Amino acid sequence: MLWIKKNIRVVKTKVGDRYVIDEMRKKGYVLGGEQSGHIIFSDYTTTGDGIISALQLLRIMKEKGEKISKFAACMKSLPQVLINVKVKEKRDIDTLEVKKLIRKTEEKLGKKGRVLVRYSGTENLCRVMIEGEQKKEIQKMANEITHGIIKEIGV
Repeated sequence: MLWIKKNIRVVKTKVGDRYVIDEMRKKGYVLGGEQSGHIIFSDYTTTGDGIISALQLLRIMKEKGEKISKFAACMKSLPQVLINVKVKEKRDIDTLEVKKLIRKTEEKLGKKGRVLVRYSGTENLCRVMIEGEQKKEIQKMANEITHGIIKEIGV
């Protein structure tokens, strides 16, 4: 596949276009994005742009003479759980007692899933997102983390 031949590696940043773009600028990266669908092609723009993303996909399809199903075949979609927790304050998550549970959950999932716990940038919410192979298992994990957050800083 195209991306394997190009030796692309993943770099994680804080959630938000501005953090992705900052890292891209610092390191000279030309492609960045977020799960929300914001894909940034720094050769063309400094924001996530759906039209540019679609045009780039169409360009590659034409160059390779492949259907979109060929490109989608490498994508493995996993179940995901997202819970929004109302909070009275946005203390640094790393200082909360629930951080221990978050780490244990990350360890348990290993490379077969991921955990993202972050505050909303616009609301008094803490977002708990877990992705993994078993929906029931990740729902239980998300509920446990959610209860920990409610106990410490919930409304």
